Amino acid sequence: MPKGEGKLVAQNKKARHDFTIEETYEAGLVLQGTEIKSIRAGRVNLKDSFARIRNGEVYVFNMHISTYEQGNRYNHDPLRTRKLLLHRKQINKLIGETKETGYSLVPLKLYIKNGVAKLLIGLGKGKKKFDKREDLKRKEANRSIQRELAQRQKGNY
Repeated sequence: MPKGEGKLVAQNKKARHDFTIEETYEAGLVLQGTEIKSIRAGRVNLKDSFARIRNGEVYVFNMHISTYEQGNRYNHDPLRTRKLLLHRKQINKLIGETKETGYSLVPLKLYIKNGVAKLLIGLGKGKKKFDKREDLKRKEANRSIQRELAQRQKGNY
């Protein structure tokens, strides 16, 4: 299976709006007890999450995984810092690239692939306000073109 495929659980739609994603990496997650049950139930929020490299390891911060209802005292902290599992070569490459100004690691998607939770993180460069406006204009122009083409095709039949 290619990167980013599997049963999609959560997606960070705002990330592609705020960042220009240049490269993506598929990372495993180190989870505790009831976290995988909450992930399978789809109770995850990636909106304000971000990834950082600490002591040669990659961690994801502010990823909210809700507590599991049947978990009682074995439940986890919803906002705890979780370690990401990547190859050493990938981590070394990310260390070099994130040292450049403007680059950061952004979680894009959380999905289940072959029974294992995976997080797709992207190496992104922050967009300026005018870049965001240009993207919105381009998307709107593409939508109007597609609308016109669809109307013309309906008229031909």
